Amino acid sequence: MAPLAFTTVAAAVTGSYRLGGVLMAVYVVAEMAGAVPVGRLLDRVGTARGLRVLLGVVALGLTAAAMAAEARVNEAALIALIVIPGLAGGAVAGGFRALLAAIVHERQLTRAVAVDAMILDGVLVAGPVLVAVASLTGPFVPLFAMAGAAAAAASFVPGRVTEPRAEKRPEVPFKACLPWLGCQFTVGLLLSTIEVAPLPLVERLDAPAAAAPGVIGLLCGASIAGSAIYAWRGRDRGPRLFLAGFVAGGTLVAADLGWVGLVAGVVLIGGATGPLVTIASVNLQRLLPENRRSEGFSVSFTVQSCGFGLGSLAVGVLPLWLAPLPGVAAAVSIGWFRRPFPRGARRCDADRSVGRLLALRQQPRSLNHNAEEQGRRR
Repeated sequence: MAPLAFTTVAAAVTGSYRLGGVLMAVYVVAEMAGAVPVGRLLDRVGTARGLRVLLGVVALGLTAAAMAAEARVNEAALIALIVIPGLAGGAVAGGFRALLAAIVHERQLTRAVAVDAMILDGVLVAGPVLVAVASLTGPFVPLFAMAGAAAAAASFVPGRVTEPRAEKRPEVPFKACLPWLGCQFTVGLLLSTIEVAPLPLVERLDAPAAAAPGVIGLLCGASIAGSAIYAWRGRDRGPRLFLAGFVAGGTLVAADLGWVGLVAGVVLIGGATGPLVTIASVNLQRLLPENRRSEGFSVSFTVQSCGFGLGSLAVGVLPLWLAPLPGVAAAVSIGWFRRPFPRGARRCDADRSVGRLLALRQQPRSLNHNAEEQGRRR
């Protein structure tokens, strides 16, 4: 909802859509800047409690921005007001993902994450429609609607959630997390080349501009279908099949093979997106310590946002046929470079190391102690 809502507000305040792009850029940068420190704070104070506070701050910040825009404040003040909900909202997605891990049994987690991906795709489709409908009653109504959605989300956060507490912060096995973060980056990198460039893609085929929303609808529909099938199957699979879908889909879109190539490429990319996000998210959870999951998932979403930003930049500076190829190269390097996906890594390496250390400490002073005693007697 945010991009179109900011654009609508900018047009009403300045008469130009340019301020909307600036507001969105500031909002995204603020989210990325706040994701890790705010996610770390969530882990310390408790995910559920922290989410309620953060969503309240987001709601108040968006309300203040909408009221300021309605009062026709200057552009600098409006930009400054947008920073507040951006900083607070940076860790919301990671917090909700960590909360999902706390309330869903591990056996149902894969399906739950796949369903979550389906809901997100549905929001991506419905969000602009809701903004368009809300703007009919006034250009500032979409921002008020976003504030209301944040307040409603805060009311739905469960009140009692058993969360782990630890005096020390265990280390995150960063090296083991890299392949899954790479998957998230690849999703953002390749997906953005379709989401940002539907108009030039259809214009390349001499189609009218009205066909561009159909490309986005096809992409989101394929992603929802892929997530639904993956949730229905409910099995943990490796990511290479879906990375191969990214490689094939991105190559077809880049090759300019007409409508058949564009449709097939978009369907392959969309169909692989939901399962790949689910696989990466579930495996990251298995590696992250329980009391650092909000921080870890916030990093994951930030990495995906970086990929989205670089993909958008590729569309702006590269020829259209070349723009999807960085995403294709990323999928190839992540999936087939030096076997990055080890089998059987189901527990956090840090937790496993701590468990081994505790087991050694709990052993009776056993063999070494007995050997020393025997040596003394001799």
